[in-house]
Amino acid sequence: MATESLKVAFLEDHPFGEGGEGVTMGDVVPADVSSPTRLEGKTMAIVYCWFLGLGSLISWNSMLTIADYYYALFPDYHPSRVLTLVYQPFALGTMAILAYYEAKIDTRKRNIFGYILFSASTFGLLAIDLATGGKGGIGNYIGICAFVAAFGVADAHVQGGMVGDLSFMCPEFIQSFFAGLAASGALTSGLRLITKAAFDKTSHGLRKGVVLFLAISTILEVLCIFLYAFIFAKLPIVKYFRRKAASEGSTTVAADLAAAGIRTNDGPKDDAKQERLSNKQLLKQNIDYAIDLYLIYVLTLSIFPGFLYENTGTHKLGAWYAVVLVAMYNVWDLIGRYVPLIKCTKLESRKGLMIAILSRFALIPAFYFTAKYGDQGYMIFLVSFLGLTNGHLTVCVLTAAPKGYKAPEQNALGNLLVLFLLGGIFSGVALDWLWIIGNGTF
Repeated sequence: MATESLKVAFLEDHPFGEGGEGVTMGDVVPADVSSPTRLEGKTMAIVYCWFLGLGSLISWNSMLTIADYYYALFPDYHPSRVLTLVYQPFALGTMAILAYYEAKIDTRKRNIFGYILFSASTFGLLAIDLATGGKGGIGNYIGICAFVAAFGVADAHVQGGMVGDLSFMCPEFIQSFFAGLAASGALTSGLRLITKAAFDKTSHGLRKGVVLFLAISTILEVLCIFLYAFIFAKLPIVKYFRRKAASEGSTTVAADLAAAGIRTNDGPKDDAKQERLSNKQLLKQNIDYAIDLYLIYVLTLSIFPGFLYENTGTHKLGAWYAVVLVAMYNVWDLIGRYVPLIKCTKLESRKGLMIAILSRFALIPAFYFTAKYGDQGYMIFLVSFLGLTNGHLTVCVLTAAPKGYKAPEQNALGNLLVLFLLGGIFSGVALDWLWIIGNGTF
């Protein structure tokens, strides 16, 4: 008994083990885990979170960025709008189920499954194109839609799982993960501009660029599987936060702790520590944050990407116009997700966040009149502002909401917020059709 007490005391004073080297193989999670005196591995964890965020959306952003190719193959099927509308119900439905059962779901299996599904689906898109020689037709279009639906299922697994997991760690991890999400858009847009320029004048140049694009995306997804499964879980700071979560009653981290060589304590449970707010209570206390995320993405997806591809008219940039607009949105969305790192720019007031988010709806008439009467320069400015505010406000909400809760509650709240985020995306995608119905082009 004395030996065990000394061991627990040692772990409390040295949350990363002797010399900060991390908890050794076979260590047991103590009843209480003290705050660390130094957060070793924090910088690497931030980098890995960024890369995992990149991998969780690069497949979908690849689809959006190569939409010009699908418009060439399927000119009558509104690819950017239809594929987005196929994607979102699967993402939202899967996320609703996962959010309801989040306390019983193994986060490690959930995230790894999501990344594997992303990899397989991206490779499936590549296989369809190679097998058919880049031909159009309703059969190929249905096959593409099937893989896009798989993207939705994978997104719900990964985004909800990662946000829930990172919500009980450092706010910087959430910020970095969402910066990685935006970086996937900026990266795919940059690659698209390069491949379009490189292959534009060659035979089947558009298709060659797309094949290269999908191959790179598949490789990045496979790398994310190995990063999450074998590297991220073993970082000292990640082990610390997961040990702390386990000590507060979280059961979703058990497999990740086991992968890092840490056994959870299967002894008698402290009922006081096992108590947590229900999902209903958490949602009631944070309904404004949930509505914030819903409104952010309702507006953004009612404009991006469908409006940019089909309702902005013809300008001097010609076939490059929509590609440039998507690239500008993605770049400024990425920048916006880093802006909250400047403390004076970070919005933390609940009322301030709601006012800022509601004020973005003035962009709807601005886009309408700019598309009708304005030059391409004004449209590029508006798209950039849309991306900047989307990224900035998303990070402000998701880093502020989990504060003050125990780890199991933070995990549950992270899943609920992602559910509302995806709900906003789905609603925005549906409302996006009003642009073409209003123009009589449907």
